[in-house]
Order: sequence, then C-alpha cells, then structure tokens
Amino acid sequence: MPTEAVPVPTSSTPKSTPARAVTPTQPEMLTGSGAILRTLEHLGIKDVFGLPGGAIMPFYDELMASTTVRHILVRHEQGAGHAAEGYAASSGKIGVAIATSGPGATNLVTAIADAHMDSVPLLAITGQVFSTSMGTDAFQEVDIVGITMPITKHSFLVTDASEVPATLVAAYQIATTGRPGPVLVDVTKDAQQQYAPFIWPPKVDLPGYRPVTKAHGKQIQAAAQLLAEAKRPILYVGGGVIRSGASKELLALAEAIGAPVVTTLMARGAFPDSHKQHLGMPGMHGTVPAVLGIQESDLLVSLGARFDDRVTGKVSDFAPLAKVVHVDIDPAEISKIRIADVPIVGDAKDVIADLTAAYDEVVKQQGKPDLSEWWTRLDALRTQYPLGYDLPEDGQLSPQYVIQRIGELTGPEGIYAAGVGQHQMWAAQFIKYERPNAWLNSGGAGTMGYGLPAAMGAKVANPDRVVWAIDGDGCFQMTNQELATCTINDIPIKVAIINNSSLGMVRQWQTLFYDGRHSFTDLNTGHLDDGAPSRMIPDFVKMADAYGALGIRVTKMEEVDAAIKLALETNDRPVVIDFVVSRDAMVWPMVPQGVGNSSVQYALEHAPEWEQE
Repeated sequence: MPTEAVPVPTSSTPKSTPARAVTPTQPEMLTGSGAILRTLEHLGIKDVFGLPGGAIMPFYDELMASTTVRHILVRHEQGAGHAAEGYAASSGKIGVAIATSGPGATNLVTAIADAHMDSVPLLAITGQVFSTSMGTDAFQEVDIVGITMPITKHSFLVTDASEVPATLVAAYQIATTGRPGPVLVDVTKDAQQQYAPFIWPPKVDLPGYRPVTKAHGKQIQAAAQLLAEAKRPILYVGGGVIRSGASKELLALAEAIGAPVVTTLMARGAFPDSHKQHLGMPGMHGTVPAVLGIQESDLLVSLGARFDDRVTGKVSDFAPLAKVVHVDIDPAEISKIRIADVPIVGDAKDVIADLTAAYDEVVKQQGKPDLSEWWTRLDALRTQYPLGYDLPEDGQLSPQYVIQRIGELTGPEGIYAAGVGQHQMWAAQFIKYERPNAWLNSGGAGTMGYGLPAAMGAKVANPDRVVWAIDGDGCFQMTNQELATCTINDIPIKVAIINNSSLGMVRQWQTLFYDGRHSFTDLNTGHLDDGAPSRMIPDFVKMADAYGALGIRVTKMEEVDAAIKLALETNDRPVVIDFVVSRDAMVWPMVPQGVGNSSVQYALEHAPEWEQE
C-alpha cells in the first residue's frame, strides 16, 4: 500500500562547511513516554484509540497535554483495535491502538489477529510491568509479545527509554510497507519513566526486511503473453489491490484486455460495480457468473488475492482448466494453495501498471485476442442468474431490501462497515461499490463485533463522509458500548441493525445441514409474533436512547425509506435503526463448504436437498 512520508534515517547525511565553529546542540532529554508521544507526532499520527491502565499511565500523563494527537477513549480495548482498523482501511493511513498490560493488551488480540488476516496497517502500543518484575507473575503481567508473535508482522519489547524512537519508527515502517499488517510495541513502565536523549531521526536497522515491490521483467512478459493467448481470461481481484491503491491501474488493465473482472469480499470497490466487465463477487456467496466464470476460464490472473477457501471451495475442483498468474507482494502466498504457472512477487500497483504496458506491446505484435465468444457465455449467465432475492413468505421485512435501500439512498460516496454473518454477505451483494475503501469488513478472521467500532474509526478518519455500520443483532451486542464513545466524542455514525433475533448465519447452516435443529441461536431480540415484536432483550431503541443516540424501530417496508432518510439527516449524534426482519431469510447463492464451485447451479435449484459432504 502507499506509505505516508516518514523521516527515514539515512546511512549518511550531506556535509557542509560551516562559516564558523558551532557548538553542537545537545539532544533534548525526554522520558520514554514523552518520546512515544514525540515520535507519534513526527510520524504524522493525528488520531489514536485507547484505554489507560497502570502500566501505560506514564504515557497517558504525557498524552493529556498533547495538542496534535487526538486520543479517543474507548469503552473496551477490542473497540480501540477495530476502530484503528476502520481508520486505516478507510483512509490508507496507519491505525493506532493503545492499551495497558495484562487484560488490556489481551483485549487487543482479536483486533490484531483480524488486522493480520486482512493486511491492515495497525500499530498497537501496550504498557508492560516494570522490567525488574517481568517473569515474576506480577500484577497484570502478560507476555503480550509472545502471545502476538504469530499474528503480527513483528512484536517489539522496549525496556530502555533510549530505544523508543527507533523502535516506533521501525514498527511504522514494517506495518505500512510490503504487505501491510499489525505491529505491536510493548513498553515497560520503567522505560516510560526513564529519561534519555531524544534523537531524531533515529537510526533504524531492519536486517533481512526488504519487501519486493518491483516484479521481475521476465515474469511480467510471460504473464502478458498468456493474456494475449487466452480465450477465456478472468481477472481475480483481491484485497491487495485495495491496500496498494491500485484501482486506477486495475481499471486500465481490465479495459486494455477487455476481460471480465471478479472482486472478492475484501476487494469490493476495487473495480466499479457499474462497469460492464464486472461479474461480481466470487466464492461461497458469490454471483453465479463470477463463480462459473472462474470455473470455465482458461487463464486466471490473480491480483492481490490469496485463494481463500471461501473463494475456492474444493481446491482440486477450482478453475480446473485455467493456467494461473499469481501476483502478490507476499512471496509466502504464491502457490500456497494453487500452483502458479507464472508467479509474480511485487506490489499490485507497480505490477499491474507494468503488465498493462507489456500487454500493449504484445498485442501490437500479435493482435488482440477475440473474447466475443467468452462474453457471449458470460452474458448468458448474467441473464439467466441475476443477483436477486424473494420477499419473505412470513410478510416480515426483507433484510436484502433494507440493505439495498441503505446503499441506494446513501450513495457510493458513503462508507459501509459490516459485522460478520448474513448481513455481511447481503451488504457485500446488494450495495453497489464504485470506489475503493468504501467497504470495510472482517474477511479473514470473521470477527463478530467488528462493524460498529470500525465504522467509528472510519468516521474519525473521514469526518465528511456518511458512515454506516451494518450490523446483526448478535454482532451489535458484542461491541455496542462504543456508542458511548461515539456520542461523547461527536462521531455521528449510522447503525443499521438487521435484527432477525438470531445468530442468522449459524441458523442458516442449521436449517440446511442439521435438519433444522436450531441449537442455541435464538437471541430474543425482537422477532415478530402476530405483527408485533415479542421479547426484546435488549430493546435496541431504548439502548440507543440510553447512549445518547437517536433510536428508531422499523417493522414495515413502507417505513424503511423514511427511517434511512432521517438517519442521513441526523448529524448531531449517532443513529441506531432496529430493522426487525424475517428470521427465515437466507443468503443466496451458496456453495456448501467442501464442495466444488461448479455445484453452484445445482445448489440454487436444489437447496433443500443439500447434504454436507
């Protein structure tokens, strides 16, 4: 992804001859906590999310007086982590989350793992007990460096105040370069309290860390040649295109080739939904043209995608006729799932631009391939299997309709953060995304509770955009305490609760694969009995009011637009809309887990007959 300007130290500095002898300026003496704050300021950090505690208290004492770094006090450290993710994913900047030692640090772990799975640049700063107490099971002592090592790009432990600037700059560089991801910096309390010279810029030494951004020319040429020869090519676009800021380059490549494009769950918005070459989202809940387009292709060009199991289904049956060009900035991803015929390691933005130029040169010599027969097949699939939904037979609200209207009334300039489950899939399917960074979700980890705090972070980073959290009644109850954070800090997000009174996606699987045995998925949050809500535990409208937000309940289709418009007009506080929807609505299409993607047609026509393989 593009990185912000960072004053990176160089091995040598320009020499000049002074007109007269000058006494060298002595470095300023700062505490370790003061050095943390000063370094954040030099790195251009404007907003941080956190919650204080004993081991991080010296830093918070410094932070209190800052006029350049805005601290947003969350109600739970997981909220800080997801808010930092939403901030980063919506803006392309690094997100910063701060917590104390022990449970404060462990509460960040879910968000750190989430950022790791979805390649989100995140800097987690945690306090640690005194270095002299480490290893003694001191109060709130946890080895957070050890805990997070498998889910970060790197984890640092700082025990000396003099190490603070270089460590934070190194963490920043690692988080924002190459494949973005989370980095943790754990600072002992005595290191925060000690004084040391503050040297800027610090000397940063990262032996062995050399991200490759520019791909090998021969590999680019080989990929261009395959594209010129393919009869049924398809561009399989992943979240790496978003992270690298390569949407314009992708559009140029796609239009040069004339090939169809599919965008994964993490790549929604990387290519405009309205573009005639876009087939939609592939995978378990993808569109039929996208799923079968991949299956029938003879060349699969993967751009910043990692062949996730939710896309491939049964790997041995995935795109069985296709040669594979795999572009990724992380060499560990190349051929991890599917062997690449042409592996290309590099940044998507640079690689796609080079590939476009190479393709243009090849077709000048060989002519442009005729893809008309391929498009005839794909257009037939689009006509036969349009993305749609049926209204619920029980007469209750259609969740797909609700989400579609949110997107239509808000428009493509809005930002939409989703929790995880049915509402996440419907938001990916029925909102039209025309630009990158408009769609935020937990794709790899599938973290319930992500939506609301991520929307909060996105609104902080993008105060002039409308930001929606599209949540389920289950997800909302995991992190809804951050409504207080939004109200107090004037962060007027909009929250749409798709309330089916259940853990909807689990219930869908229980219906399809467990003979309708709905084991422990009823949440009692307000399904309709005889036209009126039954038990509402909690009552989301009353909860919204208690948090200082505007609460609205919608139970009828004719009320949907008015509620959304009221939310869009209300910008002095958060808005929570409780959309009470049918609990029997399901996400279609669907390819059952462990089944080849070619079964999507059968699945559409014979859903009740499915059996788990």
